[in-house]
Amino acid sequence: MKLLVVYCHPCSESFGASIRDTALQTLKRVGHEVRLIDLYALNFDPVMSADERRGYHERGSNEAPVAEHLAHLRWCEGLIFIYPTWWYGPPAMLKGWLERVWVPHATFTMPENGKAIGPVLTQIRLLAVISTLGSPWWWWTLFMKAPGRNILLRGLRALCAPRCRTLWLALHRLDEASETQRRQFLAKVEKKMAALKN
Repeated sequence: MKLLVVYCHPCSESFGASIRDTALQTLKRVGHEVRLIDLYALNFDPVMSADERRGYHERGSNEAPVAEHLAHLRWCEGLIFIYPTWWYGPPAMLKGWLERVWVPHATFTMPENGKAIGPVLTQIRLLAVISTLGSPWWWWTLFMKAPGRNILLRGLRALCAPRCRTLWLALHRLDEASETQRRQFLAKVEKKMAALKN
């Protein structure tokens, strides 16, 4: 499968980098074709400019500022996000990537005649998220209603293949996690990545 990994963390020594490396190595080892977008390494600008916003709905020209990223999206059959959950959602840089790259006509159809937006990237048949969180599972899921997971695995899923599969892997209470718990989570990431089917 052609898999695009979108990684977002500012620190090269982070546990997130270990998750990224484990995922990439495993996916390549089992035969997937993999590309990486490392948003901080690319110094991606998450801020939508006034000109971008004014031209947001203009078919074709709205793709120009993010053409390279759109080419990756059109190439992939699966999309894997790896990031820390901050304030219950994706980091600002990743949120900005969603806002700037997932533009109308290229990634979704505009609503018409009372219908909701529709899918364009129907070759994407897998969406996966691997995230770390400081909060306990019950707080983030039951009280906060899992906003980050909903953005990516519900919101984006509506723009992909009708039967797009989803996967959510999360290590909660990261700040309190022991080395053993971290190793166990990396082993879980490896197992899940190795099990991804074409």
